[in-house]
Amino acid sequence: MIRIYIARLIINSFDYFQQKKIFIFLKKKIQKNATLFDVGAHHGETINNFTKYFNFSSIHSFEASNNNFKLLKIKFNKNQENKIFLNNFGLSDLNKSLKIKEFRETSSTTLSGINHDSKYYKRKIELLGLKENEKIYEGFDVKLNRLDNYCEEKKINKIDLLKIDTEGHEYFVIKGSTNALSKIKYIYFEHHYDDMLIKGYKYSDIHDILKKYNFIRIYKSKMFFRKTFEYIYENSKLD
Repeated sequence: MIRIYIARLIINSFDYFQQKKIFIFLKKKIQKNATLFDVGAHHGETINNFTKYFNFSSIHSFEASNNNFKLLKIKFNKNQENKIFLNNFGLSDLNKSLKIKEFRETSSTTLSGINHDSKYYKRKIELLGLKENEKIYEGFDVKLNRLDNYCEEKKINKIDLLKIDTEGHEYFVIKGSTNALSKIKYIYFEHHYDDMLIKGYKYSDIHDILKKYNFIRIYKSKMFFRKTFEYIYENSKLD
């Protein structure tokens, strides 16, 4: 566990500087009283950035893992003037239940399948000081809903920024948001190019659906130590 903690600490330190650049970039574009969505909240890292960089009217946070959500709720239970809404379910293309794989290194928790023969997967568990015969993750049933359903229920008519970090489920989150896409100004997401996650889609699938709904790519950045890129798309039809 100590080795996992140290590895996560090192990665987080590099991610901090990369994400700082991204949020400085977004801060110049997002106006006051913003409505922000955080899909894949983990322990609240993005909520911290939202509160630091943006003047916001509301933050809507989604975390499917019950264990991650417990820590998230402890940190943000007494939120700023009831402007942060914590939801213990994930977002997808359908309202359904699905089994999540919760890794011992919890930021890697995913709804995707795992390719155990992947060299990337083997390097990852070696870095964390684990062995292939150890129990590296556990499976739990979690609840999923569509962003479209949530917006309709909560009567949300604009989203200034939709951030998606779901470890290989990003495309399905967007598929469940097609009614809401016309109300979203910016979408910030990551895409894994390694073969560890069995996602069932390619980056081009995300690009094509966003292009269909008038989004253009305005930012691309490679994450440290990983075959993963972060992207920002802008809705060209919204001022």
